[in-house]
Amino acid sequence: MKYFSFKTILSLSLFACTATYAQQETIDTAAFRKIRNAELNSSQIPQIAHYLTDVSGPRLTNSPGYKRAATWAVETMKKWGLTNAKMEPWGEFGKQWEVQDFSISMRAPYVQSVRAYPGPWSANTKGLQQGQVILLTPANAMDTAYLASHAADFKGKFVLVTGGAASSAERFEPSATRLADTALANLKDAYMIDKSTIQMYKGYFKIFAKVDELLKSSGALAHITTGSNNHNGTVVVQGYGGYKTTAAETVPKVTMSAEDGQKIKRLILSGHKVELALNISGNLTTDDPKGYNVVAEIPGTDAKLKPQLVMLGGHLDSWQAATGATDNAAGCIVMMEAVRLLDSLGLKPKRTIRIALWSGEEQGLLGSFNYAKKHFMDGTTFALKPEQAKVSAYFNLDNGTGKIRGIYAQNNQAVKPIFTEWFKPFADLGAQTVTMSNTGSTDHLSFDWAGIPGFQFVQDPIDYETRTHHSNLDDYDHLIIDDLKQAAIIVASFVYQTATRPDMLPRKPLIKENFVFDGF
Repeated sequence: MKYFSFKTILSLSLFACTATYAQQETIDTAAFRKIRNAELNSSQIPQIAHYLTDVSGPRLTNSPGYKRAATWAVETMKKWGLTNAKMEPWGEFGKQWEVQDFSISMRAPYVQSVRAYPGPWSANTKGLQQGQVILLTPANAMDTAYLASHAADFKGKFVLVTGGAASSAERFEPSATRLADTALANLKDAYMIDKSTIQMYKGYFKIFAKVDELLKSSGALAHITTGSNNHNGTVVVQGYGGYKTTAAETVPKVTMSAEDGQKIKRLILSGHKVELALNISGNLTTDDPKGYNVVAEIPGTDAKLKPQLVMLGGHLDSWQAATGATDNAAGCIVMMEAVRLLDSLGLKPKRTIRIALWSGEEQGLLGSFNYAKKHFMDGTTFALKPEQAKVSAYFNLDNGTGKIRGIYAQNNQAVKPIFTEWFKPFADLGAQTVTMSNTGSTDHLSFDWAGIPGFQFVQDPIDYETRTHHSNLDDYDHLIIDDLKQAAIIVASFVYQTATRPDMLPRKPLIKENFVFDGF
């Protein structure tokens, strides 16, 4: 008798499991065709997109804009016929903030507009403030000892932090792209922020807080930053811990285009005094510090399987400089359209389908992580809650406006042949890749952490990372409506198939460990 090592036995078991899953898949191609025909002939995506972006405005977590979008989503899904539609609190977030008025211009050596935006949760200027600009290098701006020793220099001044000029090489690269077949065949783990970067930022945030304190105490008029990415019309505007109820009011904050920052820098270095005029008026309150997710359901129709869940979602919150169209109204638009399709077509899923639109994603997946802790697993003891065993899968969309080209299997070997079969009817739509690689930095990680199969779809990048991500250009006109329609067809089909197959999707072994963004 031949003896096998444990590793060999495990490999053979996985192979047998994989073969079994592949053989037992029966795809409801008739339902897939109904979904495709309905979306191509009567899509509601343009209307959903308009209301989540143009009508709601910027959707900074806990802001009036977020509440406008969340309220509209709840009421709309109720009208469609979904049940249990509501805004569900997940815990304390912090301050509510929205811009009421903003202006900035250069006043000397001549009058000219500049391209700049207020930082999220910025303090107000208490009226129009005019003053001289003083330069800081990025290194000095992070050196708290330097700032403390030069505090007198900042009083009554605009502190502008700017480094070297942006490279012109990027002008010769396409700003929008699609994934080539070779790229799809060689997808690697993709993390916008990996574990080491998260730890690095935690250290930086402490320094940022001290810098804010020093600049405020010095009497600086405002803290203005530029960056090498803020060029060619794109200005990336984001923030950090100023939203917490315990966070002290800081100096007013502004993010400026690289070109305007470089112009001001050149003028000052050549001996010319530069003056700016700035007004920031924002409505900042702590009336309701709780954060809210949007949830709604299509009830299952099978008496035995109805208590089980298939979940789908994306994050509804955005940054402030635009209306958050590609990050991530796009994902929410697709997920809302997917449940609308399933409900309107009367396809009667056996399991209950639950959509969730998250808040606080931009601050470290707060909405989905706290949801996972509330429903699925204790964040301290890692004890599982009963609902955890009832979720077959969670599907997420949060990488811009591009078509779905495949899915990240998150190292779930047993699910790969299942998804490969499910993608076959969509090969003509350009979607068929199932990669074992992981992707991170968005809400499926909260489910993966809790031991639930959580998946993010692979999408064409378009201009997500080069132009729209967290920027002033992230608006409706950077959505590709036909790509979103393609995505809605695939998401609705995957969710329906998950909700009707005899068994729940296979799971990876649960690894009990601290959540990657916990404490971020």
